[in-house]
Amino acid sequence: MKEKEPEFLNRIAKHKGILYKVSKMYMDNHDDQQDLFQEIVCQLWKSYDSFRNESQFSTWMYRVAINTAIVFLKKEKRKIDKYEIVSENIKDEADDSEVKESQIEHFYKAVQKLEKIDKAIIFYQLEGFSHKEIGDNLGISEGNARVKLNRAKEKLKEIIKNQGYGF
Repeated sequence: MKEKEPEFLNRIAKHKGILYKVSKMYMDNHDDQQDLFQEIVCQLWKSYDSFRNESQFSTWMYRVAINTAIVFLKKEKRKIDKYEIVSENIKDEADDSEVKESQIEHFYKAVQKLEKIDKAIIFYQLEGFSHKEIGDNLGISEGNARVKLNRAKEKLKEIIKNQGYGF
């Protein structure tokens, strides 16, 4: 296993954005996000030997990250304070970076209010997964993934509207 460590660390470094996104979608404050991030990395390392290169590493990583996040929530039985979000350092060279940061913060607040499966579906959509890939990753049919995604988007729109952000 020691010989696989550099390869594993390189892959994690290459795809760490995925882990940050999952952590931010499932946990509402910075400390909890960091705890979840570390838990996901631990789970990835524990199960790294089971990765057989039958899919892309990032696809496998998504599955482990989402499953770990769901289990982490259940295990910790944390009550999410939906109004206390610590903003990550979002860097944007554009002049309107504060506006974009505000939009992202509102988006994550809204995502926090979704059910676990809806969070996962929105995450996969944001990452550019097709309906078939979403279905495959969640163990549901492509049609069911399409329906659930549309419903999750509608819930998200309604939550964002109710937050007073509007469109």
